[in-house]
This record gives sequence, structure tokens and C-alpha cells, in this order.
Amino acid sequence: MTLANPLMTASGTCGYADEYADFVDLTQLGAFVTKSITAKPRAGNNYQRVIETRAGMLNAIGLANVGLDVFLAEKVPLLAALALPVFVNVAGTTVDDYLAVADALESVDIVRGVELNISCPNVKAGGIQFGTDPEQVRLITGELRKVCRTNILIVKLSPNVTDIAAIAAAAVDAGADALSMINTFTAMAVDIDTRRPVLANGTGGLSGPAIRPIAVYMVHKVYTQVAQAAGVPIIGMGGIQHAHDAVEFLLAGATGLAVGTALFVEPGCLMDIRDGIGDYLDSHGFASVTDIIGTLEV
Repeated sequence: MTLANPLMTASGTCGYADEYADFVDLTQLGAFVTKSITAKPRAGNNYQRVIETRAGMLNAIGLANVGLDVFLAEKVPLLAALALPVFVNVAGTTVDDYLAVADALESVDIVRGVELNISCPNVKAGGIQFGTDPEQVRLITGELRKVCRTNILIVKLSPNVTDIAAIAAAAVDAGADALSMINTFTAMAVDIDTRRPVLANGTGGLSGPAIRPIAVYMVHKVYTQVAQAAGVPIIGMGGIQHAHDAVEFLLAGATGLAVGTALFVEPGCLMDIRDGIGDYLDSHGFASVTDIIGTLEV
């Protein structure tokens, strides 16, 4: 698949496209990534489930979503108006849940890829339990590979592991077409007056600029140890707010770039990042963004 530019939304941050329509022209992106879709609707975790932190935010949304049927009937027409490749983030409690959603998406013309969410730290069943053990990753990726006949299979990796390269290798061995990384870090904020966690869930996922240096490191590690040799592209994410941040990920080995938390502060940053990447290429004499992917010298 060829994208007009490497930028896309990070799953969970732009809903189903219409939520941000008044603030930014999403048609200028390379692709759109939806929030998670599960076989049945999910209410998500109890409130409070989002809190701002220094240089980031914690969220424990809990994969709240409208469910597959409503997504197909009401959200797909909205996404079709973008005229962009759409990647649908797919979540579940069991392998069969994932399979049911991924199989149904095969018949949706605008959907070009499935982002397998096995790295969400904010749900007690499903989510991260599939993404922290290489054998589990190999199992679920292999099963999804069977139903993703035309759609690209993207596996989203958790940073909450001992060796993210081992998890990436398991996904690639089982048939992943691409990797997206990283998801959020499990973290906690405490209300010192009540002496209780601020989030009703207790813990949440830390995102935003605070995690960017770790995300860049992990992208580079997976690129050099797994993805480059396998010819598997990486969608890099984690604290991208400015063009400089995006270029760091590209140099480290990312092919695509997903922006999430920064959109809550300034939705227009997407266009600033896109234009800034172009300025960087021009000023350094590069003809295309592909010329700098993975060119970090260590």
C-alpha cells in the first residue's frame, strides 16, 4: 500500500472521524486509524478515566466502543467520506472475538487493514494478556492471518514487556504484514488527599511526549533486530507532537507515523507535522520520506 504521506491517527484518539471534522482536515492524512472495535458494544471503565499528567496523560477508557454492527451501519459511511485508507483497530476478550470482527471487515471496501490490539493495558480480560507472551502473540496473529485475506494485518505492540523485539519477532513469524508501536505504559496517578488512585480503574496507560524517547528507542530496536530484515514496516507512535519528533521516528526505522495525545491539545498539529517533514526533507536534500527511513547512524 502506498500512502500520500506517513501520517495517521493513533487508535482511540479520533473516534470514527466525525468527532474531529470541525477542527482538522483529516483528508490530508495518509490514513485513518479508528478507535477499537469489538464484536459487541462496550461501555468501558468507570469514570474518572482520563487525567492530564506533566508531559502527557493517563487514560483508562477500557475500549469503550459502539460494537461491530453499529460501526458497519453508522460509522463506515462517515469514514468513506474521507476517501482515505482506513485501518480498524480490533480488540476482543477471546480469539474468536477478534476473528469475528476481522472477518466481517474483509467485505468493507474502505477498510484496508486491521490493527490487532493485543496491547491495551486498561482492560482486565483480553487486551494486554495476548501481547506480553511470544507464544500467545504467535497464536493470535496466526489465527488472524487466516481471516485477513485482503486486509493488511498490523499487530500493535505493548511496551510493557521484557523484550519487545521478541514479541515483534513472534508476530512477524506468524504472518504480520506490519507492526505498530508502541501502545501506552501502565502507570498510576494518586490523589494525595483521598490516598486513592485518581483513575477509577486504579491504573491507566501513559501516553504523550513523556514516553517519546522510549518509543523511539523501541522502534529502532525492533527495526534493527526484526523488521528491517523481514521487510515489515513499522508504524511509529508515542508522543509525536512536532515535526522534529516525527523525523526522529523515521530515522529510527518507522515507515508510518501515528499521532494521538497531541491531538487533544492542538488538532492542527497534524498539518504542522506533515509540512515540517517536507521542510526537513527539502533542507537536507532528500527527494522522499522513504530516503530517510532507518538511516539513523549508531
